[in-house]
Amino acid sequence: MDIIHLLPDSVANQIAAGEVVQRPASVIKELMENAVDAGASVIDVLVRDAGRTSIQVIDDGKGMTETDARMAFERHATSKIAKAEDLFTLQTMGFRGEALPSIAAVSQVKLTTRTAEQELGVQLCLEGSRVVSQEVCSCPVGANFEVSNLFFNVPARRKFLKSNQTELNNIIQDFERIALVNPSVAFTLSSNGNSLMQLPAGGTLQRIVGIFGKRLGEQLLPVQVETSLVKISGFVGKPEAARKKGASQYLFVNGRFMRHPRFHYAVMEAFNHLIPEGDQVPYFISFQVDPANIDVNIHPTKTEIKFENEQEIWSITLAAVRDALGKFNAVPTIEFDVEGRPDIPTYQAGNLTDVKVPRVQYDTGFNPFSSHSEIRKPMRQWEKLYEQAAASPSPPSPPSSLSPPSSLSSPNTQNLFPVSQEVSSQHFQYKGQYILTAVQSGLMMVDQRRAHIRILYERYMRQMQEHTAATQGLLFPELLELSPSDAALLTGILDDVKALGFDITPLGGGSFSIVGTPSGQSNPVAVVQQMVESVKQQDGGHADALHHQLALVLARSNAIEVGEVLTPVQMETLIGDLFQCEIQNLSPSGKTILTILQQEQIDKMFN
Repeated sequence: MDIIHLLPDSVANQIAAGEVVQRPASVIKELMENAVDAGASVIDVLVRDAGRTSIQVIDDGKGMTETDARMAFERHATSKIAKAEDLFTLQTMGFRGEALPSIAAVSQVKLTTRTAEQELGVQLCLEGSRVVSQEVCSCPVGANFEVSNLFFNVPARRKFLKSNQTELNNIIQDFERIALVNPSVAFTLSSNGNSLMQLPAGGTLQRIVGIFGKRLGEQLLPVQVETSLVKISGFVGKPEAARKKGASQYLFVNGRFMRHPRFHYAVMEAFNHLIPEGDQVPYFISFQVDPANIDVNIHPTKTEIKFENEQEIWSITLAAVRDALGKFNAVPTIEFDVEGRPDIPTYQAGNLTDVKVPRVQYDTGFNPFSSHSEIRKPMRQWEKLYEQAAASPSPPSPPSSLSPPSSLSSPNTQNLFPVSQEVSSQHFQYKGQYILTAVQSGLMMVDQRRAHIRILYERYMRQMQEHTAATQGLLFPELLELSPSDAALLTGILDDVKALGFDITPLGGGSFSIVGTPSGQSNPVAVVQQMVESVKQQDGGHADALHHQLALVLARSNAIEVGEVLTPVQMETLIGDLFQCEIQNLSPSGKTILTILQQEQIDKMFN
């Protein structure tokens, strides 16, 4: 009996959708790219519930006829190419003919479109690849795609979507990539009726400023080079724009966003010895190459691209960025052009006969320790003052910056040490990083910064769960300015940030006023920015994962630094607080906090 058969088109489309449509952001990317290919000058994107409920992309492009609208949802139906040779002369974003049928296979789609030659348009409704209705309607020139109930017929895919905030971040990320490489097109993005970005048509730098803010625009240097192999244009950040993580880094080729680790390394190599190791600089670099020399048909997402002359383009990229940095650093500190300047006479020996060297006048007979000096009189009773100070009780020890422990042991410490023991009151600090203390089984070594991070992390997690964080008002509020995407992210997590003790008021336009912080918090603007970057890069979509990221950022910012000298009281307090934590041996990021050198190992060292 024959067992091999053809799959129905609806099943084949659902399988193809697994690669093309991974999340709501994938739908927006494909529809926006189609709008750009259609020659649109204005593209509006509207989402509800981060794309779960509905996604709408409206453009004023050339539109489609009734026949084209039906054909567009058939597999491998495309207007971009006609034969295999066209793959070597691609000038469009899409060409595979898989996006629309894949989207229609896992959602409910309503398309309203009209061309300029037609008086009436067509409205087409599909559900799970099946055409539900088709009718003539009145509509403007262009296309209006409305995608509802994504993954309604694939519940497993819908169940594994992340939180609304995470999915919205992915949508904003793909929106920014397309908007950056098409500055001549006006874009708008709205979420649940709230406008997130309004980007008018303009130049590349104007588009960068519109997305990431004026501050980043002031830190960019132009990059421009043209060779027979490639034309490179764009901007790179100045060395002072470097940051530990979250730098905006974008590579484009022929108007298409791409990921290319080698070209990224070429850009970073140009900053060697100019920025601290591990820091990242922002860059927006576009490559224009002959389409015949690249292959974009590697993955359905078309972000992985192979170059025929990769090594040569790598070298050109490195030289171009170094040239931009060289021009920035080549401004002389001394201006040698003296044309039209006043004549300043130069020094010549013998011209300054009237100048005398100044002399210091002092009384050689003055002795402040002489018995008849007036200065001595107030100090005549110093011996008695010293005796009184020596007889008075010693002043109390200065308060520790760490909270005092209620005890130095807890039931949790029994999990660490199999033998009942007490922590020694003698602690020693080694190289400002480790605390050494003797225990019954040997010598315990504690990483002081990781230990403090664990203590603060658990404290902040409890504060968020119990809403017990105290807020200290600032005498002068601090202004926080974020890009539209980061502002939308902060707005979504504002309640969780406030649960840590921050008092932040949105001002609109990506600006926020920080009027209160947790007690003792310094540099709140940088800390909140780190929170936004950390949440942006997190993989988890649940509240617990969000709380973990926020508490970890705040704990790292307030923990003692490596190299900080601690007093015996501070070391005793730190060890005591550590053993009251739920987890004592691992930091929140999973790194070892303490280890014990067993007595047997120590004895072997001296045998």
